Amino acid sequence: MIKIDVFIQNKNWKKYISNPNGYIKSKAKLINSTLRFIKNKKINFSILLAGSKEVRILNKKFRKKDKSTDVLSFPFYTNTEIRNLKNRNVYLGDVILNFYKIDKKNFKKDFNRLWIHGFLHLLGYKHYKDKDYHKMNRIEKLILKKIEDN
Repeated sequence: MIKIDVFIQNKNWKKYISNPNGYIKSKAKLINSTLRFIKNKKINFSILLAGSKEVRILNKKFRKKDKSTDVLSFPFYTNTEIRNLKNRNVYLGDVILNFYKIDKKNFKKDFNRLWIHGFLHLLGYKHYKDKDYHKMNRIEKLILKKIEDN
């Protein structure tokens, strides 16, 4: 089971999704059966819906990159730790999304892509190498198909 705590720092989000908390929770229910890691676990993570200024500050502070970006992920566990977790209750970490980097013409589709991408980073997926990128991208597309079909 996935539990997601949603925090809204930038009010512009509500122009496109009136209830971001309810929207994300409804999508999270659909992906419980998609990933093997989730089965028999209660996982929790948070999503902060922010703007460019907040994302830039966090990116500079934690990643030493003085620029804004579309999504930031701050995993609580390393890749190795996440694969070996025996605990049934798991806090994965935090995802921060930048309102101003989302395609407004396809807002919900792009929004879903970004929070799923951040979520996969919390699960230990990376995309530094081509083979890792392709694996992560395949899983991302699988999840997106599942949540967009409903």
